[in-house]
Order: sequence, then structure tokens, then C-alpha cells
Amino acid sequence: MTTNKNNQTIVAIGGGHGLGRMLSALSEYGENVTGIVTTTDNGGSTGRIRACQGGIAWGDTRNCINQLITEPSIGSMIFEYRFKGNGELDGHNLGNLMLTALDNLSIRPLEAINLIRDMLKVTTNIVPMSEHPADLAAQTRAGVVISGETDVDDLPEPPARLMLDPVVPATKEAVSAINDADLVILGPGSFLTSIMPPLLLPEISRALKQTQAKVVFVRNLGKETGPAGAMSLKTMLSWCERSMGGRAIDIVLGPDLDDELEDSYQQVVEDLASANHQWRHDRDKLSLSIKKILSAS
Repeated sequence: MTTNKNNQTIVAIGGGHGLGRMLSALSEYGENVTGIVTTTDNGGSTGRIRACQGGIAWGDTRNCINQLITEPSIGSMIFEYRFKGNGELDGHNLGNLMLTALDNLSIRPLEAINLIRDMLKVTTNIVPMSEHPADLAAQTRAGVVISGETDVDDLPEPPARLMLDPVVPATKEAVSAINDADLVILGPGSFLTSIMPPLLLPEISRALKQTQAKVVFVRNLGKETGPAGAMSLKTMLSWCERSMGGRAIDIVLGPDLDDELEDSYQQVVEDLASANHQWRHDRDKLSLSIKKILSAS
């Protein structure tokens, strides 16, 4: 077990590649870190499994676990394997199928995640935002309601608001982790489809409103595609704060100052980009930046 020397606890919220990158950067803190993962994806292999089996979306959780594997093994190779060919298995990720199978054999989806974590020697806590299936829905500015994360991503402009369909309860471990946290991190990642869904859960919204932890928003390094790409940083922060019951974000971490924020937010400027891909966060740089914020807490 690896823990940080100050025994400070961190919660990171989001999904997909962004949350996986953040959790990987924080891996030295071991089980003092909890990743709260979005479970609303309905595209790709995950979407196909949900269409025939039901249940929560596993793709974001699998992605996070993949990025936390530090000891390559036969187990990790199997978990990351993606089928190719012309049959029904084409495009399916075996990790998604394994999580689905373990979920069917377990009492709770969280048990399935913990079994995989133990097998792959991942100490970071991975908690789905909810253990009940739900889709991300949006109301357009014209008042039309659409349901499904892939359809939200295809909107020509930002929606008027987001919601969950249906409204489901948050995982109690996620709420508990926020209550006990010293630092809460939002992002990086797709704003509408990764960062926002967990904040739409009433229990997580209340926990974030009441938390004594510092809340940090980590900016993306490149402009998003889809409707989120048309949103300003200030608008994104306002959406988060509204979903947190008006609770203010304490720190905005990014590669430069955003003039639109002026003096309304504490902005921390750091070089976070990978040397190979300027749009991808470097794990070591991200880790160092979070350490600085923790030490100042």
C-alpha cells in the first residue's frame, strides 16, 4: 500500500482519458485517492453491451484502470485486449466484457471493480458515480430534450441544461469520499459528458456544496470538439458551481491565464503539456502541480 506522507485524501471526478490521466498522475498516493467515474456512456463497445445487457457504462472505468496498471501481466494484457474481425465481437474491449460478467456475478458493480483492481494490483480507489444505469440527457435552447451521451456530443451548440435520465442515487462510497476529502479535482476531460454527469447526482451535488476541501478545476490543454468547444471557461465554471449548489471553485489550474476570469478565481498557471502531444497532460507535471496545491492547503 502506498500513501502520501501527510495522509491527505484526494477525490478526482470525471471520466475517460482525462480522469485516467489524473489518477495515473496521483498513483503514488495509493488508496488515499478516489476516482469517481462517469457511468453514462452509450457509445462504442460500452453502448453495445448496455443495449443488450443493461447496466452501467463500463468504458470510462476500464480506461481509468488501464492507466493505473503499473505491472504488465497476462491479466493486464487480457483486460486491455480489443477484438478485431467481422463478427459480433469486433470492436469489443475484453475489459468491458469482464466487468460486465463480474457485475452479473456480484451483488454490486463496485464489487466487480474491486475484483479487477485486486487482480491487476491497482491501489487507487475507483468508484462509479452510481451503480444504477442512467443516460445523460440535454435540453436544447429550443426546448427539445434528447437522451444519450453520443447525441449530446453531436449537438450543434451547447445545450440549455443537462440532466440524468432517470435520476439515480449516487454510490454511497463516492459521497463518503467527498465528505472526507482534503482536495477535490474536477477534470480534465470532456466537459459535458465526463465532468458534468457526476455533478448532476443530488447526493454528490450536496456533498460538494458542503465539503471543506479545496475544489480545483483542471483545464484541458486543447479545444474540445462538439458543443463544449463553443463554451467559454467562465461558462463551464458557472455550470459546475450551479451543479454544486452555488459552491465556488477555489482554484483553476491551467497552462495560461484566462482574461475573462479576471480576479474572480485564483488561477494557477503551470506547464502541463506532454512533450510528445501538446494537448495531453504530462503525468509528472500534473503530479507536481497537485503536490504544490496540496502543500499550500
